[in-house]
Amino acid sequence: MISVLIATQNDEEGLAGTLAALVSAAVEGVVREVIVCDAGSDDGTELVADHAGCVFLANARWVDGVQLARSAWLLFLEPGARLLPDWIEPVVTHVVSRGGAATFTRAEEARLTFLQRLRARRPLEEGLLMPKADFVSSNCDAEAFRGKGGLRRLGARIVPSSPQN
Repeated sequence: MISVLIATQNDEEGLAGTLAALVSAAVEGVVREVIVCDAGSDDGTELVADHAGCVFLANARWVDGVQLARSAWLLFLEPGARLLPDWIEPVVTHVVSRGGAATFTRAEEARLTFLQRLRARRPLEEGLLMPKADFVSSNCDAEAFRGKGGLRRLGARIVPSSPQN
């Protein structure tokens, strides 16, 4: 149903945490595959991806992962981001209703202060769920697509990766 794409570089711990949150969805058949697009890690990132059964693409960009993705829906996540356990049902409902591109709701423990909201944020810190066809037709990368705004907000919650990840 969904192909998950994670872009990483030297973040084996963050990747492991993100992958752990996807296990139940993989067991339920919601997550079909996880593709790790790596920008040249020299730590254990590849080993973590391999042990988790991910497709690992060395020296790859988002578009490389999208080309390999077998699902009609894509979920872009940063390494270190954690989807909270209640995420599966809202995502499946959104996908089945063909709701278009959407982002996750920041978990209460990860809410931003007023000053943090004023600062520039990372485009994918709250994830991005979208139809593969929309990504292909947009002619841009995931960060640029997310930066366009106007996305629906899922009821599913996420704890974004910390800024140093």
